[in-house]
Amino acid sequence: MLKIGELTPDFELMGSDNKKHKLSDYRGKKVILYFYPKDNTPGCTTEACDFRDNHTIINDKNAIVIGISKDTLTSHDKFIKKFELPFILLSDEEKVVCSLYDVIKEKNMYGKKVLGIERSTFIIDENGILTHEFRKVKVKGHIESILEIL
Repeated sequence: MLKIGELTPDFELMGSDNKKHKLSDYRGKKVILYFYPKDNTPGCTTEACDFRDNHTIINDKNAIVIGISKDTLTSHDKFIKKFELPFILLSDEEKVVCSLYDVIKEKNMYGKKVLGIERSTFIIDENGILTHEFRKVKVKGHIESILEIL
């Protein structure tokens, strides 16, 4: 399992801009890497819009936001257009990166146990080192915690 102070594992996923993105492409910037369960659901929409609404502040702190879910690029595209999201969403349909960051957890959905993404955020410094992690994220107040750290 990934620990604070460790170099984060590099990965490559397709993005909502139809380009491949590697984590290492963003060295020199802080990365707010956030994993979320599903496009266009209430909590995920609020979280994405919080990042959108603070996009300028985040950029001014030499940081970028990257969102990851298991949704398709088509789903991401609709989500971005609907809410005018100014950052990249990556598609991890095979759950490869989700597994690297240990965010696939058993959840209870309407009485059934299912495996899904546990809302999680990782802050990675300019050198690729994990500096902060948030697991079981509650959306309310989350953006304020991140801005404080940046």
